[in-house]
Amino acid sequence: MRSGIYPGVFDPESRGGLPLSEVTVAEVLKAKGYATAMVGKWHLGVGVNGSFLPIHQGFDHFLGVPYSHDQGPCQNLTCFPPDTKCFGTCDQNLVPVPLLWNQSIVQQPVSFPDLVPLYNKFSRDFIADCAQRGLPFLLYYASHHTHYPQFASQEYAGQSQRGPFGDALSEFDGSVGHLLQALQENGLLNTTLVFFTSDNGPSTMRMARGGSSGLLRCGKGTTYEGGMREPAVAYWPGRITPGVTHELASTLDILPTLTALAGADLPSVTLDGYDLSPVLFGSGKSPRQTMFFYPPSPDPLHGPFAVRLGKYKAHYFTQGSFHSDTTPDQACHGLTPLTHHVPPLLFDLESDPAENYDLLQSAAGPEIWQVLKDIKLQKMLFEQHMEFGESQIRKGRDPALQPCCIPNCTPKPSCCHCS
Repeated sequence: MRSGIYPGVFDPESRGGLPLSEVTVAEVLKAKGYATAMVGKWHLGVGVNGSFLPIHQGFDHFLGVPYSHDQGPCQNLTCFPPDTKCFGTCDQNLVPVPLLWNQSIVQQPVSFPDLVPLYNKFSRDFIADCAQRGLPFLLYYASHHTHYPQFASQEYAGQSQRGPFGDALSEFDGSVGHLLQALQENGLLNTTLVFFTSDNGPSTMRMARGGSSGLLRCGKGTTYEGGMREPAVAYWPGRITPGVTHELASTLDILPTLTALAGADLPSVTLDGYDLSPVLFGSGKSPRQTMFFYPPSPDPLHGPFAVRLGKYKAHYFTQGSFHSDTTPDQACHGLTPLTHHVPPLLFDLESDPAENYDLLQSAAGPEIWQVLKDIKLQKMLFEQHMEFGESQIRKGRDPALQPCCIPNCTPKPSCCHCS
């Protein structure tokens, strides 16, 4: 919300993008002499002449797709070798999905079965080059897996009992293995932090072609745990003691953590993240005790839909999502309207991670009402200082901004084809 990346997401003809005034992890580390590269899904805007692309946001190199790979027609494309077409149609009346090297389109439409092997090769070459030159580096690998439409290379197609979703997930797992192998081959395994996480819970709407949130309630697009809670793995042999933690952390914490590890200065803006060093290397206690959950289309009037304090989570508003439509829980469904809860729903996520038992519906004692009072105070203090940046999504669209490898061809968008 602070950077204006709301409501929803950018599309290929969006005028807006991540403001260049924002400081990325890549820019922080680049200032300390790090080589920086990104592969995969960017989705933070393209802009006029590619002005919002990664190479203008601190990355030396970018190989990937500038937005979600379903944001272009896919019904005639091969997703699984030898010739299994992509499931569904994806977005119509847009240019075919392009593959970019820095700012140049090198393939349009992208060949899905060849994509991850290409990413793996680039990543291994980048790591080897940095090792040879003695350069510290940041590699940001933003996988397309397991976003719809699922795809996989020859090595993984048809290999999983889970079907297309499992094949895609297996290929993702394999790509992580390639990264770890590259670190090992170049003698960097003990001097590199590997951090793995996701951006949201699974889209369950496509059944066998979607994910599962297990016992967690709902999925992507909601502020229930199934939409917001993700796994994370931090790996650094000799520095991070193997084990499991249930401490609270967020992707917001990655920038402050990496900044501290690199001995760099924090950006002089309001940050909502914390340095996770105590969790990774020290006492195990997280500096983060609160989390504020916003919906896909947030606004200052409603504020955060839910607030977590320690093990407790209060829902002030709930709303369903079409990404969670196939779950049996009515609260998750796309047509389930925005609902204001007075008093809020209150759950103990340690004993009830599925958010089934509202503590205020039972005989709540004074300690539970005190918890709610504490959460309300945290919410009020946060909202007093929460400033929404100018919406970049509401800057509108311009069809001329769609990336096309043959800029002046006709008829657009279908004429944008090159290999």
